[in-house]
Amino acid sequence: MFNLVRGLTRIFVLRVAPGSGPQECSGTITVDEALKAEEARFKAQMSGDGAAMGKLFGEDLVYIHSSTVVDTKKSFIESITSGNVKYRSMHQGESKVRTYGAIAIVTGSAKFEVTVKGENRTLDLFYHAVWAKRIAGTQFVSWQATKKA
Repeated sequence: MFNLVRGLTRIFVLRVAPGSGPQECSGTITVDEALKAEEARFKAQMSGDGAAMGKLFGEDLVYIHSSTVVDTKKSFIESITSGNVKYRSMHQGESKVRTYGAIAIVTGSAKFEVTVKGENRTLDLFYHAVWAKRIAGTQFVSWQATKKA
């Protein structure tokens, strides 16, 4: 019986994602800094600028698409730089920024024109984007989007 429990425990053990746990933040982020960072991110994604995304995105980025696909920093940047995903336009609608020390949460709506593996899509979204002020700069650490009904 003990071996069965031990075996089942090994099967059902949750693995902690890389980058999980406490992360160093530095200073206080302003609403303006968060909005400028979000604008720079949109520009980098639309131009496919892997180097810019590499600087803007935290190593611990969790990007949850409205399709429920979950990306890491590496997989998200790769999807864009490989050409599998092309952001043709990204228009931010009304948004609100809340700051909590070194963390900013941008909540809003957006309309994206995206090509995914050759298929054109229009995405009308509600979203949260989370930015953290760190020694390396203001970094994008989380995205969660939901399609509008």
